[in-house]
Amino acid sequence: MVLTPEEWVRQHFVCFLMDEKKYPTSLIALEKQLTINNRKKRTDILVFNKEGNHEIIVECKAPSIKITQDTFDQIARYNLKLKANYLIVTNGLEHFYCKMDFENKKYVFLKEVPDYK
Repeated sequence: MVLTPEEWVRQHFVCFLMDEKKYPTSLIALEKQLTINNRKKRTDILVFNKEGNHEIIVECKAPSIKITQDTFDQIARYNLKLKANYLIVTNGLEHFYCKMDFENKKYVFLKEVPDYK
């Protein structure tokens, strides 16, 4: 596998989730495939909870890529299908963490990633 800038961000974020936030390796999936509008897509990082439900979707971009509304739209489309509780977008330099508010159909920005419970 070639270590692209995006892959570098992904590998570092996985290490952060495991080392700093204490998420077990067994609950973290990389490049999990899903189908949206008959098109195959892949999540960069998908974290499950103890019950096996989708807990966190992480979208990784290369450090040179600015995080825009389009990036959030992409991860939001994935979450229409996956129904994860948290969305994270990172380019390794900027990180945005959101908790889903399904009742009000919006997301709430957080200061940091929640620790594994």
